[in-house]
Amino acid sequence: MRTDVAALIPAYQAEATVGSVVAGARQYCARVVVVDDGSTDATAARAVAAGAECLRHERNAGKGAAIRTGLAALARTDIGRALTLDADGQHLAGEIPPLLAASDASPDAIVVGVRLKKGHTIARAARFGNWIADRLLRLIAGRPLPDTQCGFRVYPVAATLVLRAGGPRYEFETEVLLRAARRGMPIVGVPVRVHYPPIAERVSYYRPWVDTLRIIAVVLRVLVRRA
Repeated sequence: MRTDVAALIPAYQAEATVGSVVAGARQYCARVVVVDDGSTDATAARAVAAGAECLRHERNAGKGAAIRTGLAALARTDIGRALTLDADGQHLAGEIPPLLAASDASPDAIVVGVRLKKGHTIARAARFGNWIADRLLRLIAGRPLPDTQCGFRVYPVAATLVLRAGGPRYEFETEVLLRAARRGMPIVGVPVRVHYPPIAERVSYYRPWVDTLRIIAVVLRVLVRRA
């Protein structure tokens, strides 16, 4: 069990799944931090019962804000790297070792899980959002970037905070890769299996059109500031 890498789980209204996600992460990381992003259900209680530390936003601030809260908390300790995974159970605990191995080989890199989607049914709007993010970032960064919307990652804590990615919601995960690429920070992609329930059973707070526009806006903002 790793003591040098902490698992970081942003969570919102995830009482049904967060406990099993925490349990899976604890197989590999001694320390698991859940950031409850203003949930009104039992997310925090279930996380703590499963063995996680729980930080809490009084109001929903967004996934990016939750990740930054967790990274800042870890930066105040001796934890150098954070493994992030979603609270909905999409990311499989059995895929954690390849991500950690890639991070061990390149500890200064952001390691990104590249979702193996073959055989899964993906909503059309979600596919469009992923396509936009991936193509835009490839053009702007000047190099291919791995799965820009996957939250299954390993971040070097201090180096990621220095990037000052400020997107509060799902755009954070795109922005942080763009900023990293612009600074020449290594970014490593690792193929990972994921779990997708049938579309009718999925619970997602990603708003495909609104959040895709937020991604485009944050990319343009980074470009303007760079100029």
